[in-house]
Amino acid sequence: MRTYFQTDKNNTSIQTEIIAGLSSFLATSYIIVVNPSILKAAGMPFAGVLTATVLVCFFSSLMMGLYAKNPILVAPGMGLNAFFTFSAVIGMHVPWQTALGAVFWSGIIFLILSAFNIRTYIVHAIPKTLRYAIAAGIGLFITLIGFINAGFIVHQPATIIGAGALKPSLLTFLAGLLFTAILLTRNVKGAILLGIVFTTIAAYPIGRWYGDIQLVQWSGLFAVPDFSLVLKLDFVHSLQWSVWPVIFSFVFTDMFDSLSTFVGLSEAGGLLNEQGEPRNIKQSLLVDALSTTMAGLLGSSPGTAYIESAVGMEAGGRTGLTAVTGALLFLPFLFLAPLLSVVPAIATAPALVLVGVFMIHPVTKINWRQMDDAIPAFLAMVLIPFTYSITQGIIWGFLSWTALKLINGKKDAVSPALLMIDAFAILALVLE
Repeated sequence: MRTYFQTDKNNTSIQTEIIAGLSSFLATSYIIVVNPSILKAAGMPFAGVLTATVLVCFFSSLMMGLYAKNPILVAPGMGLNAFFTFSAVIGMHVPWQTALGAVFWSGIIFLILSAFNIRTYIVHAIPKTLRYAIAAGIGLFITLIGFINAGFIVHQPATIIGAGALKPSLLTFLAGLLFTAILLTRNVKGAILLGIVFTTIAAYPIGRWYGDIQLVQWSGLFAVPDFSLVLKLDFVHSLQWSVWPVIFSFVFTDMFDSLSTFVGLSEAGGLLNEQGEPRNIKQSLLVDALSTTMAGLLGSSPGTAYIESAVGMEAGGRTGLTAVTGALLFLPFLFLAPLLSVVPAIATAPALVLVGVFMIHPVTKINWRQMDDAIPAFLAMVLIPFTYSITQGIIWGFLSWTALKLINGKKDAVSPALLMIDAFAILALVLE
């Protein structure tokens, strides 16, 4: 195992990788419940989507670990599931069976792009300055998600956002944040995981003693898997001309999300090859493409690499063993899904917030005095959290980079591949 995953070469150990895999799983496991909740609004059975979600998470993350050998978990993407339900099914009146077919065909397009190295070529075309900015932007995005999950940042009609009230649940989050931060500053192994466990235990009395919302709930142990959505996609009708905008939207959105996630995580975690490019990028993108194809077959919205994998990377995960561990932890929840209710959102929130600290460091590599570098980097970095969309950040980062470089006569800074990305970006905006 040490030889296959090259733990020594990556300055890690089997124990560290397993702890990292568990940490990433705990940060990502919310998707097992959240994805079915969103797709249920499209008329799909909750239990069937839950089973499909677990299977996509398991097989995709396992492939990422064994084939691509990267510590990145793959699961149905947030945002993609919302587009599936509210834009395709509800907004465009596409039957969910047909929408699943669109997911499948978008996965086939991914596979073609990946097999011919087109996606890898696109990754290499992304300017390093934008890579640094995307990494930092994803870190800010993860931090924002953590604060929102904890109720620290809430919607305010007058100011759009504001600080939440200091109720018991928020105080518990702050205690967990402080506890985890102390462990990290003392270089305690498994600090992220210990912080999640500590916050879960601390959250248990809420509602029981303080009259707040009951966060740690027990709703049983076993649940029978529901395979009713497997192969329920509509292959034929999903190829109708009216459905192609849905397919293209899946293609563009998933492509930008996965590319930016891989680039950002690779930069932040040092997962780079000798040329300074993301490690095993072709294999990783193939897995991402297979995940989307598989999702359509199993009955879920598209799969994609998860930014929450940064939690495990910060816990020390550097090899595919982290992803394999996370994958194996998903599988029992085919039968134990109710057990996930034990870990509330505020328990993983401190980990998400602190991951942003480590992902922000690539901004130091940006030349902030070079305005035609700094402005696109700044836009990419801040628009990811401000628009709550990785896609929007990378699109406007690319477009502004191209415009400013060409206007200033720096044609060498704009490759043909980058122009192709810009074309996709504009098309994605039009189809949105």
